[in-house]
Amino acid sequence: MKHDRRQGRKRPLPIVIAAAVLVVVAAVVVAVTRHGSGGSDPAPPPGTLPHTPETYLGVYASNVPASYAQVSAFATATDVKPDVVMYFSSWYTPFKTAFAQTAVQNGAVPLIQIEPRTESKTGVQKPVSLAAIAAGKYDAYLSSFSAQVRSFGHPVILSFGHEMNGNWYPWGHTKSSPASFKAAWRHIVTLFRELGAKNVTWLWTVNIIDLRHNRIPSPAPWWPGNSFVNWVGIDGYYFKKNYEFAPLFGPTIARIRGFTKDPILISETGAAAQVGQPAKITNLFAGIHAYGLLGFVWFDSTDTTNFRIDNNPAAEAAFRQGAKTYKWPGT
Repeated sequence: MKHDRRQGRKRPLPIVIAAAVLVVVAAVVVAVTRHGSGGSDPAPPPGTLPHTPETYLGVYASNVPASYAQVSAFATATDVKPDVVMYFSSWYTPFKTAFAQTAVQNGAVPLIQIEPRTESKTGVQKPVSLAAIAAGKYDAYLSSFSAQVRSFGHPVILSFGHEMNGNWYPWGHTKSSPASFKAAWRHIVTLFRELGAKNVTWLWTVNIIDLRHNRIPSPAPWWPGNSFVNWVGIDGYYFKKNYEFAPLFGPTIARIRGFTKDPILISETGAAAQVGQPAKITNLFAGIHAYGLLGFVWFDSTDTTNFRIDNNPAAEAAFRQGAKTYKWPGT
């Protein structure tokens, strides 16, 4: 989903649910390829974190990483303590060690979505050249970030240039080439590993596909290779009452399973009150179970659309009920 945390820019058009026949085909493909080939290059261990299905219940909340208050409010409302807490980080922004430490103290792993763009004092955002990243021109910043993560010592989930198969970010579809994205991704991962940041799980984050006129295509052209990715993240939202997990996420999962068997996390999702939050939350938990995914990160914020579930007793109850079978494997 397109984000501007401060200026409230419009999100891309809602994703239209795929045709029923595509859903059936997608489900079959997922079933066949879930344990199939992951590509020609060898896969690294799936990060520093456990990768058991139905493990992670994460959240993005308003005002992170400046404050942990809304994360705590979410935990109180749902009686579920998130084990992943996400925030977005602009280029040149250092690793938020204090926030990460607070997350760990509350039993959560920090997930950082690094966005290759800078922001001026006036709030104007400028893209960062992917080619320049790949050429090493930003290695001083990346080396500093890597050192901060390494010194932190606890597991961290890092992603870069999320939703690149969408066309709303300067690093994405129609704005930058897949080749330049892959080169930048590989350079960043290689640099972090060379500098000893072994506590990182690399999450390659895509948007759910919309194949009408190739508007949001398959993410395959942006795939950097199994050697450079630990987990795959998928972003997608319940924008309408008739949206269900299988047609919403199934086609994208099927495409991903065509080139990797890496663990999958639904890395952003949500549903507004008017589309029936309790039913969508129940459907989300069921979908994670049916597809054998790691879990999901709920977008509990009003930054773009109001996806917050506190003060909605039925939605809170649905979340609480769905979470009963989840257990952080480190406990």
